[in-house]
Amino acid sequence: MSGMLSWRGFIVLWILNLLTAVIYLAVGALVISPLRTRKERKAGAEVCHDNRRTYLLRFLVMALCPVVGPLFFLFSYILFRMPLWMQPSLSDVVFSKERVKTYLKADEERERDMIPLEEALFINKSKDLRLVMMNTIRGDVHAALGVILLALNSEDSETAHYAASVLSGELDDFRTKVRQLRRSIAGEEDGETGAELELLPYMDGFLKQRVFSELEQKKMVGIMAGAAQSLFDKDPCQLTEAHYESICLRLLETENFAESETWCARLSAQYSDSLPSYTCRLKLYFSTKNREAFFDTMAALKRSAVVIDNETLELIKVFG
Repeated sequence: MSGMLSWRGFIVLWILNLLTAVIYLAVGALVISPLRTRKERKAGAEVCHDNRRTYLLRFLVMALCPVVGPLFFLFSYILFRMPLWMQPSLSDVVFSKERVKTYLKADEERERDMIPLEEALFINKSKDLRLVMMNTIRGDVHAALGVILLALNSEDSETAHYAASVLSGELDDFRTKVRQLRRSIAGEEDGETGAELELLPYMDGFLKQRVFSELEQKKMVGIMAGAAQSLFDKDPCQLTEAHYESICLRLLETENFAESETWCARLSAQYSDSLPSYTCRLKLYFSTKNREAFFDTMAALKRSAVVIDNETLELIKVFG
């Protein structure tokens, strides 16, 4: 008797399960799927929902696996929809525009085997030279252009090719940006000095490495001096000691002594108690072989309260 009841219970359960599966198939394949297809096609969107074949496959699973099949699809749907029903809590979320500086751990294994590019060029071992060249390219290329220039004369053709490619790209970018900033200077209104303040340190970072030919170096230094003159005419107070020093030194390197003397005088007038006001004049007088002015400036430096650096101290020891 109990076996017959359990068999009848199974038949009833299977019929209810089959009825549920048939209703699911009918509603999904004949109602839900066509409505979604029509709506998405009307909106011009890609049809990406469950199609009729999907509902048919689910119907077969539900029919062959009574109770387990429908419960599986039911809980799957609930788990899929649960994040959409729950209201997220943003109390612990902070939206900040402050930049975070990330400190990366040093690659000790790689840096242990690194040598300066100048030494690699001297040793001239192709494998070491290429490795150092690639590590240099990955780093701050702008500050290493002068060293990369030396690699152009390397006996290793691949290293020379790397150096030529890097230099060509960086110098082309430099020329392009200089032209853009010069146009910005020409289009500035009275009192605007943003382009000059950007151009001066940018050009100095390249020109002090002497990576251009002699003729182009003189041309670029002239552009830099012109930008400095524009800034001086607008507001000389915005010219810092570093600006004056870089202009004086770049003009000295191109042997433009007359203009360099003008800027040295302006530096001394505006920043009389600064070390560059003395060192720039010392280098100028040494280059022009003006002994009297050189030793007078050195004596004035000794009497002043200016704090000198090691390079100037060695100069005083030699000539003082």
